[in-house]
Amino acid sequence: MLNQYETVFIATPVLSESQMKEAVAKYTDLIKGNNGEVVYEEDWGLRKLAYPIQKKTTGFYHLIEFKAEPEFVDTLETQYRRDERIIRFQTVSMDKHAIAYAERRRAKKANATAEQPVNTEE
Repeated sequence: MLNQYETVFIATPVLSESQMKEAVAKYTDLIKGNNGEVVYEEDWGLRKLAYPIQKKTTGFYHLIEFKAEPEFVDTLETQYRRDERIIRFQTVSMDKHAIAYAERRRAKKANATAEQPVNTEE
């Protein structure tokens, strides 16, 4: 039985865009390689931290929602700890209410981007 999880990690702000994409690909591939399934992924971009971590005041935030075996979470978090690019992470198990909320949030976001008027005047 696969459980659904949500993981957010903060990567060091000194990474280039390609290095950040490489870090994200590493973790999505890790999930898929361990019989997991990536449900949703969202890049929150560069944000200010609430407090300095390793003398850094900003970081790249990234969210990955996935389904995996419960034992896999330890593997994922071990990889986060070994990766010097990752300065903080948190993985939470999602119950049916959290899953429903996440689906509503995604649908709302999709509708908001679909409803934006396209400016054809140049």
